[in-house]
Amino acid sequence: MIPVMRLSNHKDCVNAVAWAPQSAVHMCTVGDDSKAYIWDLTAGNGRSSEYQTPLLEYKADDQIANLSWSNLQKEWLSICYSNQLQVLRL
Repeated sequence: MIPVMRLSNHKDCVNAVAWAPQSAVHMCTVGDDSKAYIWDLTAGNGRSSEYQTPLLEYKADDQIANLSWSNLQKEWLSICYSNQLQVLRL
């Protein structure tokens, strides 16, 4: 295996990753820095690169532990932090 891209915008541990169910080139990452990022992976054009500008960014009130992208409603994403579940519309 050869790494082709490094997504390094998070300032703390990354806790979860989910590929967008409607797209082969979009993913979401969440972490201990309370951030959720949506990434457009086409920016690397297949070359090895360090792509550091997310397409979208969301700041939660606490460290984000997990996420889930809806398979039926593709514009909905849920994140878990603290004792809460938050549903986000993209």
